Amino acid sequence: MAEKRKPRSDMKVGNFEKKNGLPPGTVRNKDGRDTRSDKLLGTIRKEAEGKR
Repeated sequence: MAEKRKPRSDMKVGNFEKKNGLPPGTVRNKDGRDTRSDKLLGTIRKEAEGKR
């Protein structure tokens, strides 16, 4: 079975939610607020790793 690829890091949160059929506000920050729709997925990954 093929492994799923992770989304491109230059994709914006709003496009990711729309592409995957998710309602707006699904992607959240660590503090629980919804993430801005123009934030890049690569930035979110860096924050999760603790590089920022």
